[in-house]
Amino acid sequence: MSSSNFVDYVKLNLRSGKGGAGSTHLLRTRGNAKGGPDGGDGGRGGHIILKGNAQLWTLLHLKYTKHIKAGDGGAGGNNRRSGAFGEDVIIEVPLGTIAKDPETMEQEAEITNDGETVIILPGGRGGLGNDNFKSPTNRTPRYAQPGEPGQEVWKILELKILADVGLVGFPNAGKSTLLSVVSAAKPEIADYPFTTLRPNLGIVAYRDDLSFVMADIPGIIEGASEGRGLGLRFLRHIERNSVLLFMVPATSANIRKEYDILLNELEQFNPELTDKARILAITKCDTLDSDGLKKLKKRKLPDLPVVFISSLSRLGISELKDEIWSALHGS
Repeated sequence: MSSSNFVDYVKLNLRSGKGGAGSTHLLRTRGNAKGGPDGGDGGRGGHIILKGNAQLWTLLHLKYTKHIKAGDGGAGGNNRRSGAFGEDVIIEVPLGTIAKDPETMEQEAEITNDGETVIILPGGRGGLGNDNFKSPTNRTPRYAQPGEPGQEVWKILELKILADVGLVGFPNAGKSTLLSVVSAAKPEIADYPFTTLRPNLGIVAYRDDLSFVMADIPGIIEGASEGRGLGLRFLRHIERNSVLLFMVPATSANIRKEYDILLNELEQFNPELTDKARILAITKCDTLDSDGLKKLKKRKLPDLPVVFISSLSRLGISELKDEIWSALHGS
């Protein structure tokens, strides 16, 4: 997934269709010059609908579409004929997309399944024709309801990546390198901070044709939960991951402190994140000789499953996959 093609936030102006007016038609035929009311109802205005599409991974197709308008409903006709419904507009979005009110930031809709639809903005109702208002005391009503107006609002669409495993670490912790080794994903990799500016997804092959999805998420910096660095833009993606894989390089001066900072940033953003299954991968172990690796394993490390890996030499990669699979499936 090219970083330039990954868009996880758009703000759209949506306008639903107005309802058609009811008809005030009175039946007039050669044999019946004073027929009763036969005005039909107006058609409803078009809805704005979100629809999940599992083939989409980004909101890129909506980046330059600021205004979306549904069709208006048709007016009612004679002989009790209803007006046509306004044309609905279906906005296809990737799974994991949420819709928010831009003023309150309240979540209003969520799409998690392929083909799932949600009416994000309903069209106006069509007006009732005069046939609905006839009564014993008013046999010839000459009035009908106008259609309801459509609505015009701004909505925010945000994408939260749906992945089994989210990689959590400071910039340059080796997340992108690991993803490129265990999957077919081709993230940008270089030896400087913030190479990854957008999440990257990869499907990791496991035993017996099994697989799981791993997300390389831009690196955390201290204060990210307060919006520093890439801040909240990436933290929301972690919310949907089943397992969090913390990554700290073997060259770190204090592995436990680095892990604690990462965990604290997640907790400050959303305390529920600390309830997720966690694994710690000590990366870049190829930089140590055998004695250095032995000393590292004797250090006091956080109390959670720890795997020592090197993406370059493939050290511990199979063990890491086993640990992830166990955490995902509780085995």
